[in-house]
Formats: sequence, C-alpha cells, structure tokens
Amino acid sequence: MPDRLSALFARLLLHPRALPVLALLYCVPRAAMIACAVTPSSDADWYYGHAAMLAHGLGYLGGHGQPTAFWPVGWPWLLSLAFRVGGVSVWTVGVLNLAASALTGWIMLDLARRWTGSELAARAGLLAFAIYPNAICYVPLALTEVMYTALLTGGIWLLVTRPGWARTVLAGLVFGVATLVKAQTLVIVPVILAIMLWREAGAIRRMPGMVLRGVLVLGAAALVIAPWTLRNHRELHAWVAVSTNGGITLLTGNNDSARGGYTPDDPLVRSIDGMKYSDEVRYDAQARTLAVAWIVSRPLRFVALAPLKVWHLWGPDGEGQWAYETGSWAFRAAPQAFLIVRAINQVWYWLLLAAFAMAPLRIARRRIDWWLVPYAVALFPTIIAVVFSGQSRFHYPAMPFVCLVAGWLLADWIGAAGLRSRRGTRHAV
Repeated sequence: MPDRLSALFARLLLHPRALPVLALLYCVPRAAMIACAVTPSSDADWYYGHAAMLAHGLGYLGGHGQPTAFWPVGWPWLLSLAFRVGGVSVWTVGVLNLAASALTGWIMLDLARRWTGSELAARAGLLAFAIYPNAICYVPLALTEVMYTALLTGGIWLLVTRPGWARTVLAGLVFGVATLVKAQTLVIVPVILAIMLWREAGAIRRMPGMVLRGVLVLGAAALVIAPWTLRNHRELHAWVAVSTNGGITLLTGNNDSARGGYTPDDPLVRSIDGMKYSDEVRYDAQARTLAVAWIVSRPLRFVALAPLKVWHLWGPDGEGQWAYETGSWAFRAAPQAFLIVRAINQVWYWLLLAAFAMAPLRIARRRIDWWLVPYAVALFPTIIAVVFSGQSRFHYPAMPFVCLVAGWLLADWIGAAGLRSRRGTRHAV
C-alpha cells in the first residue's frame, strides 16, 4: 500500500496541470493572509515607521531625531520604495512580501531542477514550502525575513546557474542589497564560490577565475553598500559599513543572564543604556568591549552556551504568529485556530528538519555534488547564532533550502519504492 500511495503521489505531482495548481497552492494562502491586516509591532513597527519616514523624504533618524545607523537600512529603504508607489499601508507591505515570496518559490523550483535533475524532487520541495504555515504567516509582516530570503536565494541562484560575468556582477549587486538588510550576508559568498570550485573538474586550474569572480561579486556588493557607508561617516563621524548594532547584539547573547536567547534585560546590558541615543557609535563600541571581555573571562561558559543558542535557533518554529496575537483582528476572532495551526506547523517543521538531517546518508550513496549549498546556507545562521544568540526567526532564510532537500529525499524514496515494486512484480511473474 505505501508503494501504491507513493506512486499515486508522484503521478499527481507530475501531472501536466500540477504546476499551476502548485502555484495557486503557494500563492493563494499567502495572499489570503494579507487580509489579516496585521498592525506592525516591535521590530516590524520600527521598520514600518522608518520606511514611511524615508518615503516622505524625512531621512533615517533615531529616537531623538538624530541620524542613525543602528538598524540596517536595507529593508526600510526597499519598503519605502514600495510605499512611494502603493502608499504607506500594511497592504503595501503584504503585496511586496507576496511578490518576494513568489520569487523565492520560483527560484527554489529552478534550483531544484538544475541540481537534482528531477522534476518530482523540484515539485515536492516547492510543495513542502508552499504548505509550510510559518512561511505563509510571515507574508503580511513588516519584518525582514521574506524579502531577505528572496535576496539571498536570488544571489545564490545568479551565482551558481549559467556562470557569466554579467550574472556575476548582478549577483554582487543583489548580495549588496541583502547586506544592507542583514550585515553578515557577504560571509556566505566565499563559501558558495568554494563549493562551486569543488564541484568543477580541474579545481586548481580554475582557481584564478573563481577568485576573480569573488572579487567581482564583492566589488559589486561594495558599490551598493558604499553610499550608505559614506552617509554614515558624514552623519555619525565614524566609518560604519552598515549598522551600529553589532556590539549590543553580541552583548545580549553573552552575559551572565544568557541562556542561549536574546537577553536585553541583563544588568551588564542595562549598564550602558544611557549611551544608546546620545552616541550610538560609542554605545556599539562599548557593548562590543564588554561582550568580548565577558567571553574572554568566561570561555567555558561561552562554549556551554553554544548548544543552547543552536536550540533557540533551530528548535522552536512558528514565531510568525506572535505579530497576529497583538495586531490582527483574525487572531482575536479565532485564537484557537491559530494555536492549532502553530502546533501543526511545529510538527511539519520538525519533519522537514528530520528529512534535512537524514538526507546526507542517501546523498552520499548517490554521489550528488550540489548538496553542500543547502547545508552551507543552514550553517550560516548557525555559526552567527553560536557567536551572538539564537532566535528562531533567523533560520527562516534557510527553510527554502531545507524544503528543497526534503523534496529530493521524498522523490528519491519514491523512486526507490517504485524500483522495489517493479522488481517484486517481475519475481511474482
């Protein structure tokens, strides 16, 4: 019976009309969530307000009306462009995120086709992400995750498919915008290039060309970032490449109260609160100094925090629901429904992670050479969490790649089941 069900599942997914149905299954729930009209709160409120500020030509100002670089400007800037076209509203946020999410889905499908050579694997991966509740819930939210995921997957797609100098430069520009959204983004570029070099024959001979590609990517990214860096130097009188929150982010994850997550109320963190608005560059530097001193004086404690940080990053899921609890009529109308969906989401998420963890065993037997990219993307936020702190929303950009691998594993299992079934039929005859 399982073999028959898997064969039926494969036939349905590979049906000529299945792809349009998949596209509807992907887009319709995401579009429907926009109707929840989620009022921005917490981080989303800050992004939303500063995007509106930029859209009205008022600059990028902090709490005391002074120029700031505390939060990366990329997402408010992109959102402000949408506000100039569609007006300042939560509906504009939803439409922009819906477009970014749709782009992510298309890139997933294309990458899976290229990497696996299997249409079934590509469609299964897209289906896994299409019905992933947390990804659906994020679309109306004025948070960075949906747009950043589109930029990250887009940059990787440009870099690894149909190599060419024009696409390499374009990849650099995309990575540059992504870096303005999340400052650590460029760390992943050398890793992706190293994987590409490893996959190609004659790696040593091709190394100079790959190094040149890396220089082009980073150079193009620098062209995008440089105007913001120069603005920061002009306004803050210091060389700040992207943002001034690295120090405090490090300190809130490494202090006596730290348990793996974000701890803004720790006494050490609170001790420098007075600097936050008076001199954010000095605040950043002082926070970094305190954090480094804490780590150096407690190396074993820092090491012991690592698994807790990884758990906070990868263990829970479904945090997209939080914004609905405080800012949407939909949650007030049906709170139990949201709780049920979150429980279903957690199970689905853990199933995806289980598939992601098991896949290397089958990948090794199949000698597939693309597998390093999804795992590199997943390792990227993991390393950052180990240094800083673990927060579940930071694994969101890796989830399309987790789903891609899960789709391949399912397709491979279905193929093996079909082979067993055919062998059994021949033996019976």
